[in-house]
Amino acid sequence: MTDEALERIAAALERLAPPPPPPTDWLAHPAYIWEGEAARAVPVLNALPLDALHGIDAQKVALRNNCARLAAGAAAHDVLLWGARGMGKSALVRAVVADVQAERPEFLALVQLAPESLPHFPALIAQLAQQPRAFLLFIDDLGFGADGRAEMLALRSLLDGGVAPRPAHIRLAVTANRRAIVEREDTSAAIHERDERDDALALADRFGLTLGFHPADKDTYLAIIAAYTAPLGLSFDPEEAMAFAIQRGNRSGRTALQFATELAGRAGVRL
Repeated sequence: MTDEALERIAAALERLAPPPPPPTDWLAHPAYIWEGEAARAVPVLNALPLDALHGIDAQKVALRNNCARLAAGAAAHDVLLWGARGMGKSALVRAVVADVQAERPEFLALVQLAPESLPHFPALIAQLAQQPRAFLLFIDDLGFGADGRAEMLALRSLLDGGVAPRPAHIRLAVTANRRAIVEREDTSAAIHERDERDDALALADRFGLTLGFHPADKDTYLAIIAAYTAPLGLSFDPEEAMAFAIQRGNRSGRTALQFATELAGRAGVRL
């Protein structure tokens, strides 16, 4: 085959190949999704108003203060939000970022990334490093144990083990349901279980701000429901509310919101 023919084939293949994606405009949107090799813009951040989250007041204040510092260019921590499912960990991250953006949208953006995209983390940092904007990188529901150990070890190395420093305007917020991530009691567990716990603790130690989310007790659960329903003039039966939680096997802020949604739907109003 002649060189001319090879050139024609190469040109034809180039015409068939999709064009490369345009570079990401990291200043134009409130949020992005990092897909491993490229980012997808999110024009509208899906977030509840911060005052719509109940039962986690201390966590709200701590995370809001930290993100406000990040947006202002001051020192800020990487954040670990751990604990009970359904108590608002990921909802709080989104709500706090949206609340800070309401005051200074050009100074802070949220970038969500999946744990499996961690091998491409350095490429993301390289893109964000020169941007005149702060970024909170969000990893939701980080896995632990055998299934998530690789991601956990990769994140641990990236947080506090790399040769190149991470710029001060880029911080992480990570959520995890595994309670053992911050427990330090010695037990008689098997060797591999102790290794998993030690790996989790080594990761937790790399976060400057650690926020725990605990299962709601009965009074807190009912208070959260009341906070949703009272502004609508709706009343509810506490016994029915408790039965609703028992049916779902989880007394949490999420369950309270679901019950309030059921009540609002019955009344024909929007929550």
